[in-house]
Amino acid sequence: MPAAPVPTRAEIFVADTDTVERPQEDAALVPTVRDEEGNLSPEFVETVDAAIEADDTDRLKALTEDLHEADLADLIEALHPTDQSKLVRLLGRDFDFVALTELDDAMRVRILDELPPEAVAEGMRELNSDDAAHILEDLDEPDKDAILERMSFVERLQLQRVLDYPEESAGRRMQTDFIAVPPFWTVGQTIDYLREAEELPEEFYQIFVVDPGFRLQGTLPLDALLRSKRPQKISEIMRGSPYLVAATDDQEEVAHLFERYNLVSAAVTDDSERLVGVIHVDDIVDVIQEEVEEDIKRMAGIGDEEVSDSILATVRSRFTWLLVNLATAVLASLVIGLFDATIQQMVALAVLMPIVASMGGNAGTQTMTVAVRALATRDIDIFNARRIISRETIVGFLNGMLFAVVIGVIASVWFGSIGLGGVIAAAMVVNMVAAGLFGILIPLTLNKIGVDPAIASGVFVTTVTDVVGFFAFLSFAAWWFGLA
Repeated sequence: MPAAPVPTRAEIFVADTDTVERPQEDAALVPTVRDEEGNLSPEFVETVDAAIEADDTDRLKALTEDLHEADLADLIEALHPTDQSKLVRLLGRDFDFVALTELDDAMRVRILDELPPEAVAEGMRELNSDDAAHILEDLDEPDKDAILERMSFVERLQLQRVLDYPEESAGRRMQTDFIAVPPFWTVGQTIDYLREAEELPEEFYQIFVVDPGFRLQGTLPLDALLRSKRPQKISEIMRGSPYLVAATDDQEEVAHLFERYNLVSAAVTDDSERLVGVIHVDDIVDVIQEEVEEDIKRMAGIGDEEVSDSILATVRSRFTWLLVNLATAVLASLVIGLFDATIQQMVALAVLMPIVASMGGNAGTQTMTVAVRALATRDIDIFNARRIISRETIVGFLNGMLFAVVIGVIASVWFGSIGLGGVIAAAMVVNMVAAGLFGILIPLTLNKIGVDPAIASGVFVTTVTDVVGFFAFLSFAAWWFGLA
């Protein structure tokens, strides 16, 4: 049999050039995904948009196949609403449904409503149970049931168990895929099991040790497993489980547990103390972000509003607390009305009133923000509450004295009246002290009676500083100048 001809150096070079340059040419067809500032590049979004308009599935797959789910979610948000669900349909099995968990609730629900139930069920088959539950939890019951009916019995049962737990509970956040072994296994048996078993979680940080009733006996970090000899029993090297999470625990409580003890993962147990799932730190990061956003929104009185909400939904979300603010503003106006004769005799009072109220409101908001956040992070308790109240009151007094000097001098020069400067200076001290005191007392009181301080504190603190500021300023003026 004749020997195959040996390729020349030139032929080798041409062959290598073809294999190297072709991927570079294909890569050149894909625009840069993000610009120098980390935002999606307009060129990339326009290219994707053109592919959607042309129903070019192959082009869309080439553009999105290497995108992380977070980048894919950003791309969906950048598209026109009519193109968002179309992108999912065109990609079909190649669409990563994890990206939907990165979208806000309103946008995710709208996209799912425009997709057939069988497509959603197919797309969720490869998801972790917590991600799948997150996608389904905001859908209407008929839509949710239609998707669940198209899943296998085992998948449906597993997902339904997660959905049966209350919203914002550990059960909703847990993954039901975990690795559990009996305590009598050896290290060698466990390692062989991890190598040979087909149905294992994609990522795991520790192995759970359970008895025949699936009650948790201990945990085994991977580093302890890998450093132990094969003949050793798991019971000899396992560690205790001091940081257990009940499936019904509030997710914010679980986040505090992770923060306090620097956990990477934690076992989740049911009412019978049986192991039912595991929570990882990446899920807790999402919880922390959601809780912070929720507190910020509640302090502004906008509830669960999302940037993708409709105009009517946004109006409905904001109306209630604006109405409450209107009522408190009327209360402040009634206080001013008690001194209408005083204001008529000295117009300068009307000019200076907003300064006293504004400074008190800002100071009260500062104290209130610190208090609400400290309550959320458990930094205020019965042991330090009195000290913090005293500190905020003293801070209010000192700031009041400093700004009293500033505004007293300005008012005296502005209106040529030292007496008027003294009146507004005294009112400033009184209102700043009230701002510091009530800025901390109102959140503490609301928290004590079971009302979320992030929701109602702002309205009450603003009302107190307005009423105290107006009343103090006008009362001092009426007394000093003898106005009636």
